[in-house]
Amino acid sequence: MTQGKFDAQRFFLKDTIRKRINFLQTEQSAGLAAPPLQKPCPPEIPRVDLPDGAKALARLAKMPVGEAVVRRESLREYSADPLNLEELAALLWATQGVRQVLGPDTALRSVPSAGARHSFETYLVANRVPGLACGLYRYLPFDGKLAQLTLNPQIGRKAAAACFGQSFLASAAVVFFWTALPARMEWRYDLAAHKVIALDAGHVCQNLYLACQALGAGCCAVAAYDQDTCDEMLGVDGREEFTIYLAPAGKRR
Repeated sequence: MTQGKFDAQRFFLKDTIRKRINFLQTEQSAGLAAPPLQKPCPPEIPRVDLPDGAKALARLAKMPVGEAVVRRESLREYSADPLNLEELAALLWATQGVRQVLGPDTALRSVPSAGARHSFETYLVANRVPGLACGLYRYLPFDGKLAQLTLNPQIGRKAAAACFGQSFLASAAVVFFWTALPARMEWRYDLAAHKVIALDAGHVCQNLYLACQALGAGCCAVAAYDQDTCDEMLGVDGREEFTIYLAPAGKRR
């Protein structure tokens, strides 16, 4: 192994920056307004109402959490069965649902996040969800709705192509794409923000695994994707918001 080859990447995993930050000089300490808890959505964008995700998850779960942990696995082969809108709402709530709004700067969600900053937005490639035309949507957790961004019957294939041709994405009922908006975390943690954003992404995807398992479905975390192509597909700028993680989900064969 070449000495020093991985030094920069290993450095990112360490918490060495925090003690060099003056937290009295962060944007939060300076009294600057926090970035919005949810990315604004233009009023002209069509919306789809979602069932109550928390109630749906409680009603539809087929097993206790302990069994879901034991059975959790990555699923790459999906049946042709759809995920219905209630099942989708349950998965969305499990991954980014809002439990309580504490104020204009803070909300508690269904997953942990450093300082409750929750730096992610959820986009959905919908292939087989009755009530949703095939296309790209964004979850609006504070509204309990989906924003319909684009309609495209080939959206699943487009998502697979954006992930280096991993064809199982096209066969899933839906594909969850999570984008990071680093400014939400930087507002509080400055240069220490970026490691915890990566940690938070793991929290979100693990909840998807467990919720899928509980519903008799499955998912597969994917970190191999073409950054620019995914960002373009989602319609994000690649700087202030960019793809960070994704996972297809669907019913088991």
